[in-house]
Amino acid sequence: MAAKRRTEEMRDRVVLGEFGVRNVHTTDFPGNYPGYDDAWDQLRFEEGFRVDVVREEDDVLEFDMVGIDAAIANAFRRILLAEVPTMAVEKVFVYNNTSIVQDEILAHRLGLIPIRADPRLFEYRNQGDEEGTEIDTLQFQLKIKCSRNPQAAKESSDPNELYFNHKVYSKHMTWVPLGNQTDLFPDADFRPVHDDILIAQLRPGQEIDVLMHCVKGIGKKVARVANARLDTFSREVFRHEGLKNLVRLARVRNHYICNLQFMGPVSTGAVSWYFSHSPAIWKPVRGSRRQAILITSPCWARKAAVKIGHMQ
Repeated sequence: MAAKRRTEEMRDRVVLGEFGVRNVHTTDFPGNYPGYDDAWDQLRFEEGFRVDVVREEDDVLEFDMVGIDAAIANAFRRILLAEVPTMAVEKVFVYNNTSIVQDEILAHRLGLIPIRADPRLFEYRNQGDEEGTEIDTLQFQLKIKCSRNPQAAKESSDPNELYFNHKVYSKHMTWVPLGNQTDLFPDADFRPVHDDILIAQLRPGQEIDVLMHCVKGIGKKVARVANARLDTFSREVFRHEGLKNLVRLARVRNHYICNLQFMGPVSTGAVSWYFSHSPAIWKPVRGSRRQAILITSPCWARKAAVKIGHMQ
């Protein structure tokens, strides 16, 4: 019985010890354990795999994937970051920048600002095209100049009282329609997702005048941030000599808790459509119920926090 319990633990649990983690590798492949039928069976997988949506809000989604191997769960995470399209700043045309922020740093900051625009409304820009059109480009302008406040008290040292427009925020970015975009999108509200993202600070006489082109893209081509998997399991019990030999910490191997923090412009419902129609994910399976996993859209994989952890 003891040998059977050890075998079941190796197959079903990831054990967290004081100085390491055991059973991290998948071992339930055919022939590895006598008496177990681990041959691939599609019907058995369909019956055992499920997706449970625990919490769904505009900017947060939590769901459980049960009955799936770690490699497949990680594939979902990678596809989530790399395959879902969104609109992001691709080119910045600097006409005037007298702030202390260099042009290159300013362009990089602008490229990290998520834009509220549904990518389904736009086409991918053809490779080599330098000029954007109304069907593949969104244009934004940032034009602001700092000046003194003549009504400020002489003894004041607070920049908020002394100056006008001394802080440049994402709310100062304005949409400039290209071509007939005004007719194409009469009710559009294209803007940054958040209005309070600080871009730069100015002093009297300094100004920024730039034009930005946002295009449709996916994270696997321009990803700048790779979100690492986080292990948040507490091992505090091992600090206590009287308890550490009485407690066993383990996690269910095939139960993954996915917590997605959404910072992009597309709702979770719209992203689920992308995910459920992606050929990289779904293939016709006999007798299966095709479940769309709701995922979040990063700003070209630059603005998504993705955490995948085991069920305890």
